[in-house]
Amino acid sequence: MRVLVLGGGVVGVATAYYLARAGHAVTVVDRQPGAGLETSFANAGQVSPGYSAPWAAPGIPVKAMKWLMMRHRPLVLWPSLEPRLYGWLARMLANCTEDAYRRNKGRMVRLAEYSRDVLRDLRRDTGIAYDHRERGTLQLFRTQKQLDHVGEDTAVLDAYGVPYEVLDAAGCVAAEPALARVTGGIAGGLRLPGDETGDAHLFTTALAAICERLGVGFRYGVAVAGLRHEGGRITGAVTASGEVLTADAYVAAMGSYTPAMLRPLGLDLPVYPVKGYSLTLPVTDEAGAPVSTVMDETFKVGITRLGERIRVGGTAELAGFSSTLRAPRRATLERSVSDLFPDGGDLSRARFWTGLRPMTPDGTPIVGATSYANLFTNTGHGTLGWTMACGSGRLLADLMSGREPDIAHRDLAGARYALAA
Repeated sequence: MRVLVLGGGVVGVATAYYLARAGHAVTVVDRQPGAGLETSFANAGQVSPGYSAPWAAPGIPVKAMKWLMMRHRPLVLWPSLEPRLYGWLARMLANCTEDAYRRNKGRMVRLAEYSRDVLRDLRRDTGIAYDHRERGTLQLFRTQKQLDHVGEDTAVLDAYGVPYEVLDAAGCVAAEPALARVTGGIAGGLRLPGDETGDAHLFTTALAAICERLGVGFRYGVAVAGLRHEGGRITGAVTASGEVLTADAYVAAMGSYTPAMLRPLGLDLPVYPVKGYSLTLPVTDEAGAPVSTVMDETFKVGITRLGERIRVGGTAELAGFSSTLRAPRRATLERSVSDLFPDGGDLSRARFWTGLRPMTPDGTPIVGATSYANLFTNTGHGTLGWTMACGSGRLLADLMSGREPDIAHRDLAGARYALAA
């Protein structure tokens, strides 16, 4: 079968890899000059099944109001007249119940755990290198109040069999020795030993090279303007230059840009771009740098070791498709890493970046079939695109190849939004 994958980020390239492994003739199309140059380029670097949870949760509406008032706020909402934003927010708020949280968390953990296992198999089979480490994630609590609520997190982890350790300040230092320099600001932590780290961009470019050796074609610098359809099937993808690309099946994996592509087909995906920021700085003091990932609970910032670099990522900014780099967001990232790893890296040489995370209201990606017989989606992974990429790609390749996937999958498709046949 000839398959056209629209999108060359980590999700699209992973999908192409598993389709090629299944024997299909695959072409990837992306408007950028190379693979992984948008949201996959400089994300937080975490492969975190244990940290997979929907943003929509009980208590979040109240917390969100407090976050919006903080100087270094993790959530930013720009005034807008855009109806889609408020429709998305309404759907998200509807998911802030105990039942919805349990359901959505279960979906996300299931896919994320599977994805980590699939990634490990891929690493074994290909020898792919991407500055990866298998040292877990440490969720760091600066205050006793934060630590007192750790039971809310561990109850969910217990329910899904995710291993964890609740640590005091000394335990946090044992896991991340550089924190010994700031013990006065640490109450404790929650460590998730099964989590990993790695550079998503390095991974995506390396996997694209492996795909090419498997026969996958890549059309870079090609923007797709729309999809043609007839009789309940997609008949071609029309590029901005007017070229029509045809295939037997099509995969929409364009992140935040997927809904605009599918809306003319009558498919209204509730995916909204949530803007995130990162800093990448060189390590200057090995002993003062993190060994893996530290999640700063106060600022909702992740600090990750990637080879000889430190990646600092965070902030959820609802600002449409804006790519403006805003100084206050940088200040928050700098504050977090300066507090916890003051000697680890050189902030004066940091690279500031922003990207758009494709978020669904319930946190779960939309992976599977649509009402068009030969059109499939793999999008809406939010902050967990890197975490879920390999599992999503493998699952979709199995579905498209007529094989039953290794995990339950029907509640991951667009059917829950009336998008699937």
